[in-house]
Amino acid sequence: MPRLKLLLFTLIRMTINTAHRMIYPFISTFARALGVDVTTVTLLLANRSLFGALAPLVFPFIETRGRRFGMLLGLSLFVGAMSLSAFWPSLTTLGISLILAILGKAFFDPSMAAYLSDEIPYQRRGTALAITEFGWSLAFILGIPAMAFLISKFDWSAPFKILAVLGALALLFVFYNIRDVHMPEHHADGVLGNLRAIVTSPSVIVALLIGLSASAANELVNILFGVWLEDSFQLKIAALAAAAAVIGVSELSGEGLVALLADRIGKVRAVGTGLLLNCLALALLPVIGRTQTGALIGLFLFYLTFEFTMVSQISMMSEVMPRARATTLAFNGATQSLGRALGALSTAGLYALGFSYVTFAAIGMNVLALGAVWYVSRHHE
Repeated sequence: MPRLKLLLFTLIRMTINTAHRMIYPFISTFARALGVDVTTVTLLLANRSLFGALAPLVFPFIETRGRRFGMLLGLSLFVGAMSLSAFWPSLTTLGISLILAILGKAFFDPSMAAYLSDEIPYQRRGTALAITEFGWSLAFILGIPAMAFLISKFDWSAPFKILAVLGALALLFVFYNIRDVHMPEHHADGVLGNLRAIVTSPSVIVALLIGLSASAANELVNILFGVWLEDSFQLKIAALAAAAAVIGVSELSGEGLVALLADRIGKVRAVGTGLLLNCLALALLPVIGRTQTGALIGLFLFYLTFEFTMVSQISMMSEVMPRARATTLAFNGATQSLGRALGALSTAGLYALGFSYVTFAAIGMNVLALGAVWYVSRHHE
């Protein structure tokens, strides 16, 4: 795999992820500009998540057309989404843009990962996929500040114009430079055969539960760490800004560690190691989090070990069912979304009991994920 191609895929993912992640820090800005309250924009995000979770049901029809087709379709939807809010900014077009963009991401990401998996042997795949995952953390470190500059300099729709142009350039790159290495095999039972094979395979279902449980654990802390910092230290903007920087750097560090270690120690072992270290970080968080510095150190360790776990898990999932690789990866993304939803539903009641109860519940979720890792280790790698 040429390094330039890998770099360009990483930049494309950074562009898509910037559009995905920028809504959260600027949600109040968008709401004010559109003349609505924050709850209204939050409902648009809920709609986005719903459509994202349904995307894998469509993916079997896409996978049979090839990886290139899936990437082109995803990027076409992304460009259309950004263009809508760029040139016809309104609450309605923002809602449609969010839906089209999540579908574009849901189609592009697994198609790209499957394309790389077709080209790169499993023994070296962890490094390549981890490099493209830099697009997630770099969106937070580089993309979000750039979008903040555009919003402050122009208006809330300015980022969508730039992202539409970048998406169009990405579309041209894929169209002219990417060709399928191996066309996916057509299942004997037709287009839904791969879908049936996934949902009836115990190994695949258990492997998907790893992402679901670990994502639920992560979301418990993800939603409440800002509230925890505010309640503990009475610092709002300063503490949250520092925490945001910590999260971005820790995610980048986790992805870097996967690139260095996952292929060497094995993907399943890397996932298990990440979960164990994440449990340790969760146990430490209430203990060392009695000071602001300790809290930020604890969050750094928590997000680093989580990112290491999840990026390793993506590499692992690329080989659980090779004949339906892209659809399996699409389902993996959907189950992670479901896990985040389950975690979010549990937050309020747990935090009322105390932050240590939140971390204890997250450890419990991780233990379930470790059980799934043990099962997969007996049937894979």
